Amino acid sequence: MRHEHADTVIVGAGLSGLYTALLLDPDKSVILLVKTALKESNSRLAQGGIAAEMKHEKALLEAHIEDTLTAGHHLNDMDAVKCLVNEAHENIELLLKEGVQFDKDASGGFLTTLEGGHSTSRVLHSGGDATGKDIMNALQKEVKQRKNIRIFEQTMAIDLAVDNGEVQGLSALDESNNTVLFSASNIIVATGGIGSVYAASTNPPIATGDGIAMAKRAGTTIEKMAFVQFHPTAFFDPENPEGRRFLISEAVRGEGAVLKNMKGEAFMEKYHENADLAPRDIVSQGIHREMYDTWSDHVFLDTRHLDSHYLKQRFPTIQKELETRGYGLGKDLIPIAPVEHFNIGGIKTNLHGETDINHLFALGECASTGVHGANRLASNSLLECVVFGRRIANTINSMVHTETQAPVFNYGQAASYHYGPVRKKIRSIMEEHVGIVRRKHGLEKANKELKGLYDTLIRYPNHTKRYYETLNMLDVSLSIVRDALKRPKSIGCHFRID
Repeated sequence: MRHEHADTVIVGAGLSGLYTALLLDPDKSVILLVKTALKESNSRLAQGGIAAEMKHEKALLEAHIEDTLTAGHHLNDMDAVKCLVNEAHENIELLLKEGVQFDKDASGGFLTTLEGGHSTSRVLHSGGDATGKDIMNALQKEVKQRKNIRIFEQTMAIDLAVDNGEVQGLSALDESNNTVLFSASNIIVATGGIGSVYAASTNPPIATGDGIAMAKRAGTTIEKMAFVQFHPTAFFDPENPEGRRFLISEAVRGEGAVLKNMKGEAFMEKYHENADLAPRDIVSQGIHREMYDTWSDHVFLDTRHLDSHYLKQRFPTIQKELETRGYGLGKDLIPIAPVEHFNIGGIKTNLHGETDINHLFALGECASTGVHGANRLASNSLLECVVFGRRIANTINSMVHTETQAPVFNYGQAASYHYGPVRKKIRSIMEEHVGIVRRKHGLEKANKELKGLYDTLIRYPNHTKRYYETLNMLDVSLSIVRDALKRPKSIGCHFRID
C-alpha cells in the first residue's frame, strides 16, 4: 500500500480545512485530503455572510453573545460563545490578509446586513451574496502557493488508526479505490455536513457525514446529533422536490422580504415577535405549520414591495439562479419550503478543537464546539470555522513534532455496487420521521429500519468509496435518531409533537 506522511493531515478542504492549513507554521508539512475536487465544498455555497462585530465595543460584543445564546435556547457552551464573538475581529483581519474582499461602502467602511435572530446589522458579505465563493476562491489560491501544503484530490478518508488513546494516522481511498495510508502527528477532521441523509437539502451530494462516522468508529464522543437545522427558505420546485435545493439567503428577509402562506397572508407575527427575522428553528416550524394548515407543500417569499433594481445588485447570485427558473426578485412571489441545512451536533471538542483522542481535532460543521446550542444563529457558521481553526493552528504550532509509523489496516475485496436503493431508503426514512417535527413512534420506527440496513452493510463489507459513504450515512442517521429519542422535550431544532 502507498504510504504518505506529514506533520498534520487535514481531512476536508472547505473553509475550516483551508484556513487552518494556512495558519499552520510554514515549516510544518501539511496534507489536505479532498474527497472530490478542491473547488467543491459546502463553504462555497454560503450566501449570507459571516457574523462579526468589527468594533471591539463591549455592548456590541455582549449583544452578539446574547443573540447567539437566545437562538441556541441557552444550550450553548458559554465559554465557546465568548471565544466565537470576542475573537471574530482578529480573524476577519486575517481573512483580509489572505486576500478576501468584503463589500464596502463609498467611504471604505464594511457593508453589513441583518439576518434572523440578530439584534444589529453585523453580517459582513462579499460579492453581494457570494460570500462563501469569494472566501474560498481567495483561500484556495493561497493554499496552492504554499510549499508546505500538499493537496490530494479525489481522496476519501475511511478509517482512523488509534493506539493507546492517540491517533496515528488514517486510511483513505483514491480515485481508483486504491488504499492509501497517511501517518501524521496530528489529524484534523473538517469534513462538513450530513445533508445527503435527507431527501432534500441545501448541501451538495458529497455531504454524507464521513468525518462524524469515521470519528465515531474510532471511539470519539459524538453529541447533540438531534439538532439538525432546517433552512426556512429554499427554492421549491415541484418538478424536482428532492436532491440539492437552491438556498435563498436569510439576508433577503433582512432587506425586507416577507413570508406569505397560500392565502397570501403574512404569518410569522403569529409565531414570534421578530416575525420574519425570528431564529431559523422558529421560522421553519412556523412555515411547517402553515403548510399543514393550508394543505400545501410550500409557502412564498414576497419581495414585490421592494426595489427590484437594488435587490438584483444586492443578490446577484440569487437573481441569476431565479431567472433560470422563471422568477425574479422584486416582481414575483417565490415558492419556498424548509429543507435540511446544517448539522449542529457532531464530534465533541474543547475550546482548542481537541477531541477525547489525543492529537485528533475536529472543526466546522462536523464538530460540536458548543457555540450553537440547540439552534445555530445565522452566519455564525463561517465565523466558527475561522475562530476555532485559528485556535487549532495555534495549538498545533506550539507542539513538538513526534514521529509516527504507517498505520495498519486489513481490508477485504472491492465490488462495484452502487447502493442506490439503500441510500434512497435512508433518505425516505429520515424525511418522513426525523424532519422538522418528530414523534416517538416515528423515531422508533426509523431506528429499527435504519438499524436493519446498517447491520446488513456491516455483514457484507465492500472496500469502495460508495460503500463507506452509504455506511457513514447510516451511522449518522442512527446517531440523529437515537439522540432524538433521548430528548422527549422540544428545544430548538428538535421539535417533538407527541
